[in-house]
Amino acid sequence: MPLSEQEQRLLDEMERHLMHNDADVVHTSRDGRSISYRNIVYGTVLVLIGLGGLIAGVAVPLVFLGVLGFVVMLAGVVLAVTPTRGIARGETENRRPASGKPSASFMDRMNDRWDRRQQGH
Repeated sequence: MPLSEQEQRLLDEMERHLMHNDADVVHTSRDGRSISYRNIVYGTVLVLIGLGGLIAGVAVPLVFLGVLGFVVMLAGVVLAVTPTRGIARGETENRRPASGKPSASFMDRMNDRWDRRQQGH
């Protein structure tokens, strides 16, 4: 069943509003920091190693091993939750490779096309 003109306009307006707000969420924060999944993986591995050291330190009465395990766990958590600077990455994303293929993802290109269409270009 086709939409009425009023419903189509409302749907278009909601889509524009969603795309505007969604684009703000998808982009990295204003200070250039972003989530690094590599750091999350490394941090998780460090937490697991530290947990093993902590358990070993408790099982075998070696206080320094337990303390070392705790410190490794703490370092893993800090590494996992600390955002990284994306300056170098952001600069390379704006350039096009020599082969002429676009470096932006499909969704980035679609968002750019949508923005140009909404601005009347």
